[in-house]
Amino acid sequence: MAVPDPLPPLPFDPRYAGWMARAIDLASAAGRHGDVPVGAVVVSPGGEVVGEGANAREATGDPTAHAEVVALREAARHTGGWRLTDHTLVVTLEPCPMCAGAMLLARVRTVVLGAWDPRAGACGSVWDLARDGRANHWVEVVGGVREEDCARLLTDFFAGRRLR
Repeated sequence: MAVPDPLPPLPFDPRYAGWMARAIDLASAAGRHGDVPVGAVVVSPGGEVVGEGANAREATGDPTAHAEVVALREAARHTGGWRLTDHTLVVTLEPCPMCAGAMLLARVRTVVLGAWDPRAGACGSVWDLARDGRANHWVEVVGGVREEDCARLLTDFFAGRRLR
């Protein structure tokens, strides 16, 4: 079976920084409540935020309550379907393998990430599930949007935990 070519990249959208600001706000709130500070928003092709999420594993006891999964679930409820074709996922930290898989299954068009994750990133750092040629869908990856701000959230959170 021939593997189709991935979609051509979209031009950089100047709205990415604004959407990332909302994801940072969500991440900050998660950190204040004891969860790893990661936030995500799902944006429709028209630029409307249709899903939001923050890490909630500690708050809910749910190991799948990563910011991306929470946001994708909300977006699916908002749109009335699981296919989020042409939507953009904006997240403060590079998605892990579970979240990258969820993006692929939801048919997200683009992921915009803040900080890269050299330990568990699955959009180019450790693995590249988002653009794996064996998959039946590819996700465009735009990295480093407000990277320092996003990385600082994590550094501050874990530094505070290590001092105790």
